Amino acid sequence: MTDAEIRSKLGQLTDPELEISFDRLGLIRSVQTTSDAIKIEVQLPTPAYPGRERIGDLIGSTLGSSAGGRKMDVTYSWQVLGRETGGKIGLRIKNVVAVGSGKGGVGKSTTAASLAYGLKHFGAKVGLLDADVYGPSIPLLTGAKGTPIVREVELPNGQKIQRLEPIDADGMKVLSIGFLIRENQAVIWRGPMLHKLLTQFLQETDWGELDYLIIDLPPGTGDVSLTLSQLLGLAGAVVVCTPQKVALLDAVKAISMFDQVKIPVLGIVENMSGEIFGRGGAKAKAAELGLPFLGEIPIDATIRVRGDDGQIASLFEDDNPVKPHLLRMTENIAMQIAKRVIVDAPMPSLEIL
Repeated sequence: MTDAEIRSKLGQLTDPELEISFDRLGLIRSVQTTSDAIKIEVQLPTPAYPGRERIGDLIGSTLGSSAGGRKMDVTYSWQVLGRETGGKIGLRIKNVVAVGSGKGGVGKSTTAASLAYGLKHFGAKVGLLDADVYGPSIPLLTGAKGTPIVREVELPNGQKIQRLEPIDADGMKVLSIGFLIRENQAVIWRGPMLHKLLTQFLQETDWGELDYLIIDLPPGTGDVSLTLSQLLGLAGAVVVCTPQKVALLDAVKAISMFDQVKIPVLGIVENMSGEIFGRGGAKAKAAELGLPFLGEIPIDATIRVRGDDGQIASLFEDDNPVKPHLLRMTENIAMQIAKRVIVDAPMPSLEIL
């Protein structure tokens, strides 16, 4: 078989995780045949692709005897798929993802920070924006300190503009009003002030080129989500809730809010899963609503201790019981983002001769 024939044959396969054709995903980046080997490079839509070896197995079984006894060499690279809708306000970010909840106290900020560090763990370029103006938690959870500075940036056309520089937290760009106020200072603002601040944090901040920007929303439903929907198109929203019914009621309201402001819901995460609050409530609610269940995070003292110490990043470095849960959640969310990008993209039109 020629390189083109192999590529055509593989292009008809269905990705085992996303259930989308190889061709539509652009999985087969290159095919190179020699007298003793067939070299295939697979380009994954995210570095957080789970079980990539299944693709190699599928390729091997598909080509089978067509390989003619030659060695099958499958290698992997990745390039994050993205909606890149932040371009209209000058952002070079492939995917902006909101993390929200219908109420406070469900671990939304901890989940948002864990997701950001999880994506970074897999190798993606990630930023974390704390949009919870009234109760900013991200500075504490990340352990990041300092005051964002404003610097002058010269555009290609020679124009000079002012840009806010995010704080560096373990190699990740982080921004929060918590860096701009005293630790015990209350923020008492009306909606227009929130809109102005969020616009500055997005449009007037030097985020650079990112694969993902995770936005930690304030609890409940309100102005921030509306502002986000007006400023840019989001890759989607993750809803965090605990297993008990009272939390699920508010999570459903958050989902309704995202639907109303045209932000696609990527799915539901169950936090604090375990004996105290129960287990499985969010998974059952996700199934009822026809939404993906993105994983459960156990109620474990390790998460609380590391968060209080500003060491959420260390959850991915140490061998601890919560790491697999956080990684699986990260994989599920990353895959849902990639799937939304592909599903929402218009199919190429066929030229009729």
